[in-house]
Amino acid sequence: MKNDPQCRPPSDSRDCPLCRALDAGPFYQDKHRDFFRCSTCLLVFVPPEQFLSAAEEKAEYDLHQNSPKDEGYRHFLNRLFLPMRKQLVPESRGLDFGCGPGPTLSRMFEEAGFPMSLHDPFYANKPSTLEKEYDFITASEVVEHLHNPRKELERLWQCLRPGGLLGIMTKLVFDRQAFQHWHYKNDHTHVHFFSRSTFEWLAEQWQAALTFAGKDVILLGKKNL
Repeated sequence: MKNDPQCRPPSDSRDCPLCRALDAGPFYQDKHRDFFRCSTCLLVFVPPEQFLSAAEEKAEYDLHQNSPKDEGYRHFLNRLFLPMRKQLVPESRGLDFGCGPGPTLSRMFEEAGFPMSLHDPFYANKPSTLEKEYDFITASEVVEHLHNPRKELERLWQCLRPGGLLGIMTKLVFDRQAFQHWHYKNDHTHVHFFSRSTFEWLAEQWQAALTFAGKDVILLGKKNL
């Protein structure tokens, strides 16, 4: 229906928080938030003034019940763990970025013989971990939460050694019609939504080897010097 508020687009345009293009236009609006889409990298994003506060965001994360003892959660993480493990040489050292309150993916890699470090702005806030280099970095269900995706992804890429691997798991945007009915957008801690085209743009900027290892698993390989 034309008068349905969920179908009313936002009224203004925005700069893209990833590629900095000036051509991000209205994409969708519900009764809580506005969503814009960049015409260059196709990132869909919520404007910063509609982000949750840090306290509100952490309160949402505190509700998560993820645990390394949960076999169902381990099975879910296998979607990222298995394709990454196949590409790692023995004793590769990794960083689990955005590990959350119950680090599990890092435990899985450690059990497989890969030493891990942890970083999370709420649960493992250790700035020194982002001053080191790693053979691989994981970011499972993380990039959709980043408030400054350009800065934070560039920082991770700089932490990756030449020949290293960045593994990302996040659900991908398809089109406006699917977005309207997409549960993923209803989580108010999710503020940036990537598409295949977004990762293709990012890989081109980084001159990275890009692999879509599943419908929501993205691997970015850093070239050797």
